[in-house]
Amino acid sequence: MTYPNGMLHIAGVWTPGSAGETLPVLNPANGETLGTCAVATRDDLDRALAAAARGFSAWRAVPAFERGKVLRRAAALLRQRADDIARIMTREQGKPLAEARIETLAAADVIDWFAEEGRRAYGRIVPARADGVVQMVLREPVGPVAAFTPWNFPINQAVRKVSAALCTGCSVILKGPEDTPASCAALIAAFLDAGVPGDVLSLVYGDPAAISGHLIPHPVIAKISFTGSTPVGKQLAALAGQHMKRVTMELGGHAPALVFADADIETAISVLGANKFRNAGQVCVAPTRFLVHEAVYERFRDGFVAFAEGRKVGDGLDPDTTMGPLIHARRLEAMESLCADAVARGAELRTGGTRLGNRGNFFAPTVLCDVPREARIMNEEPFGPVALIQRFSDEEAIFTEANRLPYGLAAYAYTRSATRATRIAAQLRSGMVGINHHGLGFPETPFGGVGDSGYGSEGGSEAIEAYLTTKFVSQASANG
Repeated sequence: MTYPNGMLHIAGVWTPGSAGETLPVLNPANGETLGTCAVATRDDLDRALAAAARGFSAWRAVPAFERGKVLRRAAALLRQRADDIARIMTREQGKPLAEARIETLAAADVIDWFAEEGRRAYGRIVPARADGVVQMVLREPVGPVAAFTPWNFPINQAVRKVSAALCTGCSVILKGPEDTPASCAALIAAFLDAGVPGDVLSLVYGDPAAISGHLIPHPVIAKISFTGSTPVGKQLAALAGQHMKRVTMELGGHAPALVFADADIETAISVLGANKFRNAGQVCVAPTRFLVHEAVYERFRDGFVAFAEGRKVGDGLDPDTTMGPLIHARRLEAMESLCADAVARGAELRTGGTRLGNRGNFFAPTVLCDVPREARIMNEEPFGPVALIQRFSDEEAIFTEANRLPYGLAAYAYTRSATRATRIAAQLRSGMVGINHHGLGFPETPFGGVGDSGYGSEGGSEAIEAYLTTKFVSQASANG
């Protein structure tokens, strides 16, 4: 299967960058060059901005019911193309083929959800205090959107932003991931082939700082949506604030997973383990700090180590692979550095902690125990296949530890006690909490964090709010 080079899409045309510059796209499983990714210039961005302004004027006038039909066609096309798209994604991102296919099919479900939700962006009538007065609350699209999406889920992250914008009548300029451009482009192609006008949806790649620095302050752009690291998110939010732009931020996490003495340990190991090592741990909501009651600590620790050692690490195209490579060599270096720091400070390395082989970006599934609080990995998001298992005896102290960091994206807990489950839900400072399972990320449920993990939602009915403005109209009957 020939790799499709990443092209820009501007004003209805797939095109190279106007300066002809490209970036190499590497296969993380073997380091080989797959192809190239086009780099947008300022002139390209200006053309995309002009298209977004034109597209917004036209698209907002299309009835929500008709916009929904277009989105549903896009979802159908994505399902038809899922197998081919999944292979592209695995080659450029590394995740196992089964995970790539699930991501693609899940994106179609997201589109369907927003297609329907856009039809339900209702206004309301407010009873007036005087006769002859009608008070209306209208919901209108906010305007052209600049969306920034990462490489770890090249379709999943982009589809939420694009779908929310399109269903509400907004146009979009999507800044896609340079490491994984082709799978992201396949998503955009499905929207365009389904009937989204070319001016309404643009796709650009290039220097992230240059692109965000030009798009965010530009007067055409009314709304920004970003998924990525907390440091970059803070910079972009500050820039948007200077220009009074609406912002949705889905940033980093350092998710605690609390395992109480009465937990179903086998379920906790299998569910938490699967979600720790999914996408080689390159997941913002991955469980990271495992806080386990001392009564079940050894049983959980030994079971989790066995689970980690049972992962089959390899090329994602191999059907036996259960964990693929990290995206690039920088992630390998980060894992080695974080693990070395933890061990130097007294952590116990139970398994893993090293890269695998001398070809590709493979890192062993890793378990560190009794990691000192001052270790970097206890405070910095690892974003890799490393689990930190700590024991606890005092329930109050464990809630304090779970809430210690400024992150608040996701948290997990396992207990058979309904009373404790209620307390867990109340005590954990997090935008999302999973108790006894990992039920996050469905199209119909809110997805977002608090604190340094950002603000706003990219799922559920809450997701379209940031793409709509509220207009109040108070109308009195004209005399005569």
